[in-house]
Amino acid sequence: MPLNRRKFLEKSAVTGAGVALAGAVSAPGAQAAEAKRGAKRYAFTVLGTTDLHGNVFNWDYFTDKEFDDKDHNDVGLAKVSTLVNRVREEKGRRNTLLIDAGDTIQGTQLSYYYAKVDPITAQGGPVHPMAQAMNAMEYDAAALGNHEFNYGIPVLRKFEQQCRFPLLGANALDAKTLRPAFAPYSMHRLRTPHGRDVKVAVLGLTNPGIAIWDKANVQGKMTFPGLEEQAAKWVPKLRSMGADVVIVSAHSGSSGTSSYGDQLPYIENAAALVAEQVPGIDAILVGHAHTEIPEYFVANKKTDKKVVLSEPLKWGQRLTLFDFELVWEKGCWKVEKVGAKVLNSNTVEEDPKITKLLGDEHEKVVAYVNQVIGTNAAEMTSAEAPYKDVPIIDLINHIQADTVKQALAGTEHAALPVLSQAACFSRSARIPAGQVTIRDVAGLYVFENTLEARLMTGAQMKAYLEYSANYFVQTAPDAPVDPAKLTNANGTPDYNYDVVSGLAYEIDIAKPAGSRVTNVRFEGQPLADDAQFVFAVNNYRANGGGNFPHVAAARMLWSNSDEIRNTMIAWVKAKGSIDPAAFAGVDWKLTRNGTPVF
Repeated sequence: MPLNRRKFLEKSAVTGAGVALAGAVSAPGAQAAEAKRGAKRYAFTVLGTTDLHGNVFNWDYFTDKEFDDKDHNDVGLAKVSTLVNRVREEKGRRNTLLIDAGDTIQGTQLSYYYAKVDPITAQGGPVHPMAQAMNAMEYDAAALGNHEFNYGIPVLRKFEQQCRFPLLGANALDAKTLRPAFAPYSMHRLRTPHGRDVKVAVLGLTNPGIAIWDKANVQGKMTFPGLEEQAAKWVPKLRSMGADVVIVSAHSGSSGTSSYGDQLPYIENAAALVAEQVPGIDAILVGHAHTEIPEYFVANKKTDKKVVLSEPLKWGQRLTLFDFELVWEKGCWKVEKVGAKVLNSNTVEEDPKITKLLGDEHEKVVAYVNQVIGTNAAEMTSAEAPYKDVPIIDLINHIQADTVKQALAGTEHAALPVLSQAACFSRSARIPAGQVTIRDVAGLYVFENTLEARLMTGAQMKAYLEYSANYFVQTAPDAPVDPAKLTNANGTPDYNYDVVSGLAYEIDIAKPAGSRVTNVRFEGQPLADDAQFVFAVNNYRANGGGNFPHVAAARMLWSNSDEIRNTMIAWVKAKGSIDPAAFAGVDWKLTRNGTPVF
């Protein structure tokens, strides 16, 4: 869908000009402080969510039951809505703002259903459940996340139209004009009892990695410069427009690291760098990293002013509260104090207003995911997948390799052997013996990745395996092995540990990272460096996600626009049955000085 410059200007004129009004009375605490100290003071609260990923209900569509984890967290906007209602009642509705830091419309089968099965883009199509819920909760603004682009720009634009609040992305630019493709900011007025309103600016920043991760959807249409660069451009503008308070909603973690190495000149997790480098920011709502940061202060290097950062836990498990205290000095409002904390959504019940609003949509998706599509000869689980070669991961690789072989049939590369990569996305994935449903298969592949085929050599595959093996914690030959402490070295997530099918190899965890992979064989023989292979790989990895070596620069032989999840569902439907005996085997294992660990 082409970018509509006229509509953007109309929208940004509204969201950027400061028409959002909130407040007729100040918070009770501010009034008491004024009476006590004799100064004009005002207090308000900004509530923040991030990485909601399509979670409205406290429900796991992959297990078909109420969500639960080892920490007994709850998820979903229905829970968050109850927290929001309580805070608004305590602070005064007009002394609050509600914002989000992105990754809203992808992640659950609920959000998938309304992007692909009953798409919001269809003529007379439905309103996206996330738009309905967030509108009902009266969000004031939301930053764009990288996963907003997973379903393509038309779906995102339709979602934007359905939202009664602006989607912000100061560093999401039209590729031709280099002008903002979305509203960069929104301005909100909070009315005080002291005459002049407080003007609060919310600047939205998204993740530069979109250019890599969703290259197929955005290349030639949008470009995504760095957060620090765009914040430095916009924050002074917002101050010159009279903003008393500047809040950044950034879909970017705080670690200062990138998963895509040097493929882009911009930092992926740049929130703390923005606070350090750009003067004039009071608070940053952090997203993207899926970590919990209740309150974190960063000193700006130019002014030494402390900027408060907070990241609520993903999926609506937490709600951030930024509490601001302002004082009237020399004819303007000054931030005297600001702090942050998070509230846990497992302490409240779901808001019946939200559950009633979207009950029909929820039931439709539950019925959809419980459709039977085949049978399975033996139960498969992913519980041990991070450290053992298990059939359930072999199934992913088997389907991917089979799909690529069929796609390349009759081409010049049809005779080349096909290797495939897969990772454990969920340690709770399970395909039962007997009947298999859509949710059983979908639960094995929870991301919206698509499939590609790249041309790789034996030497490149060895380097790829070696990089993947960094996932394991170095463990001495005589040390006890605790599977719970064996993986995720240096914070490496499960989804960045790739298993490769079509090769046999060992990973010696007694050796230091970089020299662990041994005895790599293809069809029983040592792998030759100059051997050529077709590598079935997901688009996230192929486009540089995880910064694995060689694959991003490798020649693309084929690509598919359908999600791997859908490919797997279609494969099971077509076959009618799954038999692990037909594809499962132990191709890789962990060792210590040649002795198997398990």
